[in-house]
Amino acid sequence: MKPFVSLSKAMALGLLRDRASVFFILIFPLMFLALFGALFKDAGVSRATVVQVGAVEVFDDLPAKARAGLDDVLEIEKSGDRAEALEKVRDGDADAAVWEEPGGKVQMRVSAADPVQAGSVGGVLRSVVDQASIAATGQEPAYTLTGGQVEDESLKAIQYFTPGLLGWAVAMGGVFSAALGLVSWRKKRILRRLWLAPVRAGPVISARLGVNMLLAFGQTAIFLLVATIPYYGLKLDGDWWLVIPLVACGSVAFMSMGFAIGAWAKTEDAANGLAQIVVLPMAFLSGSFFPLDEAPPWVRTISEVLPLKHLVQAMQDVLTRGGSWSDALPVMGGLLLTAAVFTALAHRLFRWDAS
Repeated sequence: MKPFVSLSKAMALGLLRDRASVFFILIFPLMFLALFGALFKDAGVSRATVVQVGAVEVFDDLPAKARAGLDDVLEIEKSGDRAEALEKVRDGDADAAVWEEPGGKVQMRVSAADPVQAGSVGGVLRSVVDQASIAATGQEPAYTLTGGQVEDESLKAIQYFTPGLLGWAVAMGGVFSAALGLVSWRKKRILRRLWLAPVRAGPVISARLGVNMLLAFGQTAIFLLVATIPYYGLKLDGDWWLVIPLVACGSVAFMSMGFAIGAWAKTEDAANGLAQIVVLPMAFLSGSFFPLDEAPPWVRTISEVLPLKHLVQAMQDVLTRGGSWSDALPVMGGLLLTAAVFTALAHRLFRWDAS
């Protein structure tokens, strides 16, 4: 126990004295959280711009309540010049131009340059026209559709960014600290001294894991403290505390990857490059920064084999979707299996000296 305590203390002091490591492992990911949380704090459904040319009865005669709902998704500008309205649509300054012809025929023109926005605007305007047609005939609609989101209505962007960026921070801290630390110790012949000293490998590895896990828990606490301030508005409910064992298992898994990189790399530059190659693509392909719902199928297929993707998804489940042990346990098991595989690889590649 005494070697474990002494080594843990030495490793923790060494980490705290390395200001660059503290910045990139602790502060750098937190900057992303603060930035993304502020940028997307009030993000909602984007409003489309529609130019109304002259009088359009279906718009002008809308009841106040229906008009208020329409204003949430459409910004309607009025113009008396059809050519000018069409030119705005061509230039991208408006999403659609609408006018009414005799006989109640409503004409709409959109640009093919943005088919997604054109389809959205067209769907809204057709709905308005259909509702006006039903109201004009005095018939009740045969079918109605009521929509909503599966999460709580108060769900905000911060509740997506916090799990994703926290997972990225845990992965980055685990891989980089283990890889660079192992190469540095080998280069400074600290590993050789430990090999010759009456200290087994178990206390050395346990001390490194313990220090890195405390660092990961510190990251988690800081992330949640910042995200839950009223400005950002993260709401914790249910079994949100399950993020703690998830972070612990994630730290073990990503440290094992770092040990494998550090065991193979001969220099700190090589270890840093390999760690970058592993962490950055994995972060982008795991949904840490943006959702993968619209990604190509091959990207989603690759993401399924990445441990970070499952860690982020499990943390989203327990932090924002009311998830429980059933969501966390399979992921924890998968992370520990990943740790076992990469630990075996690191053991095979490991050498005490650089020679």
